[in-house]
Amino acid sequence: MTNYANLLKEYDLKVTPQRVAIVDELYMNGHMNIDELYKKLLDRFPSVSLATIYKNVNSMLEKTFLSEVKIPNAKSVYELVKTEHAHLVCKECGFIEDIMLDSSDIIEQVSKINNFKIDSTDIVLSGTCKKCCK
Repeated sequence: MTNYANLLKEYDLKVTPQRVAIVDELYMNGHMNIDELYKKLLDRFPSVSLATIYKNVNSMLEKTFLSEVKIPNAKSVYELVKTEHAHLVCKECGFIEDIMLDSSDIIEQVSKINNFKIDSTDIVLSGTCKKCCK
């Protein structure tokens, strides 16, 4: 188990029980939207507000501790910052999976076509997962 308090401190984030709980949930579940986080934290902290969850998630986004994954036609989900990767999203069940893709070819093509310097990529591929295909 990771020491979340030390991890939060490394990112210059104040260690609070709510932040530790958010990190714990994202570590265990991978990708979660604000409503899912709120429901999980409400079990641990009955007086926690939705505004508290938003405030904490936004603070962690600002410090690049969390990443926002924008899912087409759905609420954004959040995850702990990892090495660059893409996401597979099932249109049937909503399952989200990380996939390691080398986006350097895409970056190179775009740079050649538009002379545009790309700083980051956010790739979300939608389709049907193995489970829903059966």
